[in-house]
Amino acid sequence: MLRMNTKQFTVLALADMVLATDGSLASLIGACNRVFDAEPPWVPAACAALIERTGDYFHYYSRRELAALLLECIGHGSAGARDEDAEPGHERGLECLVMPDVRRLCVEPALRPPKPAWLAALALPDLPTAGALAAWLNEPVGALDWFADQWRLARDAQSPLQHYHYRWVPKRSGGQRLIEIPKARLRRIQQKILREILDMVPPHPAAHGFRRGHSCVTHAALHAGRHAVIRMDLKDFFPSIQLSRVHALFEKLGYPHRTAGTLARICVNRTPQGALRDKLAGGALPWLERQALKSPHLPQGSPCSPALANLCAYRLDIRLSALAQSLGGSYSRYADDLAFSGGPAFARAADRFHVRVAAIALEEGFRVNTRKTRLMREGTRQQVTGIVVNAHTNVARDEYDKLKATLTNCVRHGPASQNRDRHPDFKAYLAGRVSYVRMVNAGRASRLQGLLDAIAWAA
Repeated sequence: MLRMNTKQFTVLALADMVLATDGSLASLIGACNRVFDAEPPWVPAACAALIERTGDYFHYYSRRELAALLLECIGHGSAGARDEDAEPGHERGLECLVMPDVRRLCVEPALRPPKPAWLAALALPDLPTAGALAAWLNEPVGALDWFADQWRLARDAQSPLQHYHYRWVPKRSGGQRLIEIPKARLRRIQQKILREILDMVPPHPAAHGFRRGHSCVTHAALHAGRHAVIRMDLKDFFPSIQLSRVHALFEKLGYPHRTAGTLARICVNRTPQGALRDKLAGGALPWLERQALKSPHLPQGSPCSPALANLCAYRLDIRLSALAQSLGGSYSRYADDLAFSGGPAFARAADRFHVRVAAIALEEGFRVNTRKTRLMREGTRQQVTGIVVNAHTNVARDEYDKLKATLTNCVRHGPASQNRDRHPDFKAYLAGRVSYVRMVNAGRASRLQGLLDAIAWAA
């Protein structure tokens, strides 16, 4: 076991040294010889095999991936190096190869591969080291270590050592949702990451949530006037996106492994036991949901989480969009709400369509809440994110009539008589409701606006 650990340490030292070179055969051989301060006979053949395996993608490999390849290539190279004392035909393989001791370690960062055209066009901040990241965020390096270290957690949710405030709020469909709100200093850091990195990266066109110029109306309008509409919901959308996926996203955006790891850990959170205990006092939390919250996950309440969720769901959006298009249908997603629609061909396949969607979602690391799946055909009310889409986007009749009655009674009997839920600013509440109707269907909002203007508000 000790011998294997030594070999792992040796190939990691070799990987660090060769990743700091230009990847040519001569530079790889020189780097390996510098590690050992010697010239082992198997090095040239092993380096040639490594170049053959990696090709033009040499610098796209991580140090651990390259170390694993080096183990295989050293076995290939050592097989060609004959033991002087061995008889002809007997070759020395990896198992009997004794590597020289490591004499030098590489302290230089790995050379970064050239950015692809799509990534260069984004013009993201260049952050090659932890020091550069700290300077960009205007924070000491030690402070970044503190914000990114989610392992030393106090068990009490209200401890001053916590980076988040926690609050349980009721869901409209029943149950409770945990809101994790970052404290001021961490929120400022996350907002900078959002504005200058994440907002620069476009999500998939099917994503309509948390994007400028998009809303629940643009999401619903895509499915208006269709033969069949399917509505589905992703379960525990934000907690299901774990640290490893966020880390991989930042690496895909061209950041070195350590920088990507720090950025990812700043953007995720592990919920302390104390916050979960508050919920457990009022009812049992499902085991899967509790495990997701206890693991590093995207916190619902962080400025970065919506943009990161859209980007981490990019592959899901690609696959679901292709699935819908294969049946001549359309697909869009608003946060965790999935919507599909189409013509006659889509309607004929709609009964089993949700099974294929659930399978794709599971492969991409998400789970469908099957209890919220709805298939809505012609002749029934078709609703997407609360908006009726049978012919065009519209507000549900019962919702419109209720708001109209409230405004009418405010005109006749005064607004105080209708504020049964004790809204602190009832005028702003009603104005917001009318504005929502105008956003969905401007024609129906004109009469409501007239009633709102006719209300006599107390001075």
